[in-house]
Amino acid sequence: MILLGACAAWSLITAAARGGRPEGLLLAVLALAAGYAAGRVSGALLPVAAPCVGAAAGLGLAVALPGFSPGPWYAGPLGPAGGTAALLALATGAACCAAWATRVPALRTGLAALACATVPAGLALGSAAGCVAGGAVLLCALAAGSAHGRGRWLAGLAVAAGVVTAALWAVAAGALPDGLAGALGGWFPAHRVPQWQDALRLADHHPGLGVGPGRFGELGDVGGTLPADGRPHSAPLQQAAEQGLVGVSLLAGVFCWILYALWRSARPTPVTLTAGAALTVLAALASVSNALSFTPVTAGAGLLAGWATARPWSAAWSSRDAGQGTGSNRPFPA
Repeated sequence: MILLGACAAWSLITAAARGGRPEGLLLAVLALAAGYAAGRVSGALLPVAAPCVGAAAGLGLAVALPGFSPGPWYAGPLGPAGGTAALLALATGAACCAAWATRVPALRTGLAALACATVPAGLALGSAAGCVAGGAVLLCALAAGSAHGRGRWLAGLAVAAGVVTAALWAVAAGALPDGLAGALGGWFPAHRVPQWQDALRLADHHPGLGVGPGRFGELGDVGGTLPADGRPHSAPLQQAAEQGLVGVSLLAGVFCWILYALWRSARPTPVTLTAGAALTVLAALASVSNALSFTPVTAGAGLLAGWATARPWSAAWSSRDAGQGTGSNRPFPA
C-alpha cells in the first residue's frame, strides 16, 4: 500500500510541477488496490470459488467487450488488442490457481478445461497475442506442479520481465543490430517503434519529473498523427516520459513487491507460481502495449495477486498447505 500510495503521490507531484492529467494513473492505482483488497478477502473465504468466478468473468469480458477486441483497422497483434490478451492471461492464471487449490478431481478437471479454453478463445477473438499469452501461462502452471521451491522460480520471472523491458528499451534506443531490430519491430504496427523512440526522447530530455502525466500525446512528435489514444503503448516508457526515472522505479517496485508477496504467501507453491507467471505475462504485455490502460485489467491483476496471497480461514488449509503446498503438487488431469 505504501508503494501504491507513492505512485499516486508522485503522479500528483509531477502534474503540479509539469501540468498534465493524473486521473488515469490514479484510477489505475485505485483499481489495483481495490482488486487486491477484494482478492485477499474473497480468497480467504472462498479460495477455490473466487478465482474460478474471476476466471469465468475475465473470459466473458474479453469476449463481450468490443473495445478490447481488435477491429479491422488495427495493424498489429499488440495494439489496442493488448487489453484482450491481458484479460485472457489473467483468466488463464485464475483458472489454473483455482485448479491447483481444489482437492476434488472432477472440479480440477473442469477448471483445467476452463484454463485451456482461453487459448482457442484468443484465436476466436482474432488476438494472436491473447492465444500466446494464455498458452504461456498454461505451460507455466503445468510446470509449477513439479516445483519444490518458489524462490528461484519467482526470481526467474523477475528476470524474464526485466529482459523484456531491456529489449524494449534497446529497440527504442536503436541499440540492437538492424536485423534483430527489424525482426522484433515486425511484430508490431509500423508506428509503434517511432512511438517508443519518441517516449525515450522525452525521457532523455526530462529525466527528473518527466513531461507530466498524460502529456505524451501533446508533446510527442508522432502522438498527434496516430489514430489511437495518445499513449506510447508501453507502460515503462510512458512512465519514463511522463513521470521520469522515479515513475519507472515505482512501477518496477510494485511488480517486485508482488513477487515478494507471492514468495511469502501461505498458499501452495503451484498457486503462487501460477499467479506469478500470469502477472509476469501481463508485465510483458504492458511493456509493449497499452494493456494497463484498461481498468478491468488493473483490477484483475490486483484480484489475482490477492487470491494468491490470501490466507484461507480453514484450519485444514493452514495445517496442510502452508508454505510449500506439499499436498497439492499433483499434475493437471490429462
